[in-house]
Amino acid sequence: MRLHDLKPNPGAKKSRKRLGRGISAGQGKTSGRGTKGQSSRSGEGPRLYHQGGNLPFFRRLPFMRGEGFTPINRVEYSEVNLENLNRFSAGSEITPEVLFEAGFVRKANKPVVVLGNGEINIALKVRVHRVSKSAKAKIEAAGGSVETL
Repeated sequence: MRLHDLKPNPGAKKSRKRLGRGISAGQGKTSGRGTKGQSSRSGEGPRLYHQGGNLPFFRRLPFMRGEGFTPINRVEYSEVNLENLNRFSAGSEITPEVLFEAGFVRKANKPVVVLGNGEINIALKVRVHRVSKSAKAKIEAAGGSVETL
């Protein structure tokens, strides 16, 4: 096979309709648009979202700020599960900075929440922005302490 032998698959290339080129072409006179009316003109139809006199749908929605209706003051936490805290030595103090250096938290500027997934069997001093009820109960049952920042 050579470069000059290459050609597209049969049926892959289709020639466009040549509109308005006489009656024998099959698309003459009205060019397949029917007769008269809004649909037969060029630039046909009103703008997008037009609903013929009704208040458009997007204007009927309640007014809310933000991309995709997310609350503007929402706080996003970095989550850490209890099972991850078992890697620290007993009696050590757990702060957002320590968790960031250990690689459990990706962004240092986000507040940290400790969730109660997993078990903990060592006493730790946990100082973070938020702790779930179950996590707090498990940490205190293991002999540790919890302080919120």
